[in-house]
Amino acid sequence: QNKLYVYFSRIFDVGFSVLGLLGFFSIAPILWLVNLIANRGSFFYSQERVGKNGIPFTIYKLRTMVQDAEKNGAVFATVGDARITPFGKFLRKTRLDELPQFINVLKGEMAIIGPRPERPVFVTEISAIIPLYQTRHVIKPGLTGWAQVNYSYGSNLEDSLMKLRYDLYYIKHRSLFLDINIVLKTMSTILFFRGQ
Repeated sequence: QNKLYVYFSRIFDVGFSVLGLLGFFSIAPILWLVNLIANRGSFFYSQERVGKNGIPFTIYKLRTMVQDAEKNGAVFATVGDARITPFGKFLRKTRLDELPQFINVLKGEMAIIGPRPERPVFVTEISAIIPLYQTRHVIKPGLTGWAQVNYSYGSNLEDSLMKLRYDLYYIKHRSLFLDINIVLKTMSTILFFRGQ
């Protein structure tokens, strides 16, 4: 918990979020129109996630799944998930669905870089099997992270354990150099449409 690092990280988070939201608001009308035709339903989507110190918060995203995608209960999203709409696949590939989370970053609930926030139901389920899982909540969750740029989409408990290893590595070794590395890898994912 280097205070200087935490201070400059927050400045970076705020600055990057302001730029991100300006970019989002400039393309939002186009995305909204396409959503109106292709997704036929709500544009935004909110969901409860677990944040720093286990405190829940509401995350904001663009909707990528069909309406009432979880009417039968919460399930992990998987690669090729049938609930994802065609336009939703585009939003995920380009990571555009994540842009509203800059609001969460400005509010201080998230950082640009950190472990991805998970839903309370899955945190409870995973923690019962992997006790160390709660350790990832000692820092703010992030828009992107070391696990996201190094491991494929997590769709089961085995994947969660693997991603936890990356998250714990980041928590132990986080630094300006590692953060820049993550940002560059994330930009590469966006530019080459490798999002999931």
